[in-house]
Amino acid sequence: MIFTREQLEEIEKKSLAPYGARSQDSLGREYPSNEPNSRTIFQRDRDRILHTTAFRRLEYKTQVFINYAGDYFRTRLTHTLEVAQIGRTLAKALGANQDLIETICLAHDLGHSPFGHSGEVALNRLMKDHNGFEHNKQSHRIVTKLEKRYPDFPGLNLSWEVREGIVKHETEYDSTDASKYNPELRGQLEAQLANVADELAYTTSDLDDGLRSGMINTGMLKGFELWEEIKEKVGWKDQTLTDLDRHQLIRKLVGMMVSDSVQSISKRLEDAKVQSSLDIQKLDHNVFGFSESMKKSHRELKDFLYNNLYRHHRVIRMQTKAENILEDMFNAYIKEPRMLPGHYKNLIDDRGLERTICDYLAGMTDRYAIEEHKKLFNPETLP
Repeated sequence: MIFTREQLEEIEKKSLAPYGARSQDSLGREYPSNEPNSRTIFQRDRDRILHTTAFRRLEYKTQVFINYAGDYFRTRLTHTLEVAQIGRTLAKALGANQDLIETICLAHDLGHSPFGHSGEVALNRLMKDHNGFEHNKQSHRIVTKLEKRYPDFPGLNLSWEVREGIVKHETEYDSTDASKYNPELRGQLEAQLANVADELAYTTSDLDDGLRSGMINTGMLKGFELWEEIKEKVGWKDQTLTDLDRHQLIRKLVGMMVSDSVQSISKRLEDAKVQSSLDIQKLDHNVFGFSESMKKSHRELKDFLYNNLYRHHRVIRMQTKAENILEDMFNAYIKEPRMLPGHYKNLIDDRGLERTICDYLAGMTDRYAIEEHKKLFNPETLP
């Protein structure tokens, strides 16, 4: 049996909650396109993102630990996949569109620079007189302009809903500029669920990686309400932390936070009496997030990670090196643009010198940036 796009859209219509985004109601693409017979518009968008150069590069971009720090630590790609998995779980439980939220999640970090947030800070500082740098905006530029995969239009020509979800992605570390996407409206439910999936994923995975690395230990976590609760539920008694123990504890933490967010969001949706996706966007508050008690516990965990992992001297040293690497290269290319690769030199008239250099640096993986820096500044490395 073959399911046509129309049948898939009908399945959506019957299976989603009233406020879930329907593919058949999409506002469509900027450049008109005939949709395939066997995929919805959001499924097609997801597939387009998966095949981009920017998505593949995420494998070699930093989450917290630089790519070559170890094979077991998260990269920007594995983080993205975890966000997508959690996003689909939330969508399934709440009757939202799983394909749309997965697509937004897969695209949310496409614009991240090498070396994680330290790379973003460095590029934003270097571009302060040229409209700055922010990875949400860069993700949008990638899918609307920078990826060159089709002869008839720039970018990926994604649906309005996916593009809106990208620009309205917001967490504590992400800002938004939705001036061209109904800024008076909040993100649709799927975009909001992507936000909580992102926060949930990076908090739990950073704790996991921090424990694995030895930069933090279980003694440092003693007394934290959330940590004590998952210890009790797992039955772990402060003995030696084995890999299996750590897996159980982190898995329990993820499960608790997912369940809490589902219950909390469901309650907010019920209280708001929403009947459509637009109803959610017109609310004066976001519906995504945790209960008050989980929000407090999550805040404590985030503060702990900031003070003990993100500000650990080994992480700070690498962040400082990363910022120096990007700053050195940016200034070198400003001084002598002819050192840029040929296809980037050809973009200067259209984008401007500074933005062209920024796009080049932002697209680099960690290891490529390190190698390029050596070629520019180490006399013993061949250019």
